[in-house]
Amino acid sequence: MSRTLLLSLALLGGLAHATPQTSVQRPLSLETSQGTLHGTLLQPQSTAPTAVALLIAGSGPTDRNGNNPDGGNNDSLKKLAQDLAKYGIASLRYDKRGVAASRAATPDERDLSVEGYVNDAVAWAQQLKAEPAFDRLILIGHSEGALIASLAADQAQADALVAIAGSSRPIDQLLREQLAARLTPPLLAQSNFLLDRLLAGQISPQVPEKLQVVFRPSVQPYLISLFKQNPSQAFARLRIPALIVQGDHDIQVSVADAQALHAAKADAELLVVPGMNHVLRIVPLDFAAQLASYNNPRLPLAAGVSEQIARFIQRSGKVPASS
Repeated sequence: MSRTLLLSLALLGGLAHATPQTSVQRPLSLETSQGTLHGTLLQPQSTAPTAVALLIAGSGPTDRNGNNPDGGNNDSLKKLAQDLAKYGIASLRYDKRGVAASRAATPDERDLSVEGYVNDAVAWAQQLKAEPAFDRLILIGHSEGALIASLAADQAQADALVAIAGSSRPIDQLLREQLAARLTPPLLAQSNFLLDRLLAGQISPQVPEKLQVVFRPSVQPYLISLFKQNPSQAFARLRIPALIVQGDHDIQVSVADAQALHAAKADAELLVVPGMNHVLRIVPLDFAAQLASYNNPRLPLAAGVSEQIARFIQRSGKVPASS
């Protein structure tokens, strides 16, 4: 039976408060054949085993805290981890290979791939599952991280999954939509030509300067690996409890994407948060306000969203998985 949740002012007024708990934060590392990955484990003090969430960041050079060096200092994942700890849920967030403290593991972005990111998520998951302090593993993926989580869930032997602001469509389709709203017709035609070549597995050495940020030759191998994936199909294959979280003021991923993921796995829960944007803040649809929120770590997360994720985690693993 599917469940659709809609956060409203009435619902928020009835939410219980988290119980303050003492937490311990410590660095954690993962040795791989290509180098060492680095993360942060936030663990509530408890005498009994707790659930642990593996937080998987979104696209580009996004670090363990949800921050991006290109004007994206918002601490979205760090704040989510801190909120989960208040509900007695541990979490590990990590710098992807090639990013921040894990940069040395893959310094050349030409060597990055979706498959590599999935392998890393699986390896982190296995490390967490070996810890007697944890009794359940939940994968939480944000944006592109939702796809990585879906692809990794089976091998990771995850007990549940949370997809936050995840696309339902192949990412080339999402890019076409986003670029169509921002580019002049000549540049849009060039971007579509580049996308068509990448879909065919072909590298384009010559890229217009104004399109370099998206299509620079060094990132094209990663895009080729990414465009092979279908997020809805990956989500539909999940055989564990899943929660879809989507804000209706997200200017990158739409509620329609969340609904399509829900259609792909009807027993998943769908949480639509009014006014929430891509970085989990309540922000008007005004573009300037949206942009400012991506670089403002002082803004709190949308009220109630962490609690609803925590409630899902607390009951996950206690109900039969979907067949």
